[in-house]
Amino acid sequence: MRIRGDVFWQWADPSLHHRTHDETLDDGTFIDVQVRLSSTGITQMFIGVYAASGMAIHEEVPDSRPGESMTRALAWGVGCARRLAIDLQPAVRHAA
Repeated sequence: MRIRGDVFWQWADPSLHHRTHDETLDDGTFIDVQVRLSSTGITQMFIGVYAASGMAIHEEVPDSRPGESMTRALAWGVGCARRLAIDLQPAVRHAA
């Protein structure tokens, strides 16, 4: 179960048409990318990265993507979320 942060709740608007991509990575990290069309037809996006426990690690609403389709924006957002999930992981230390 994800524990949503303030960023998500300020962005959320179930009345707008949207698409979602949810994915659980090998280490249990969960990514949630959502795109929607605003009431003026602008593509907007939410990116969330959550720990296996459900706690929010990172939530952001990137700048709107005018002129970009929801499909293209979603693909870009998924790549971004995967990179964030990897970058936010603690460094693995190897003993010499």
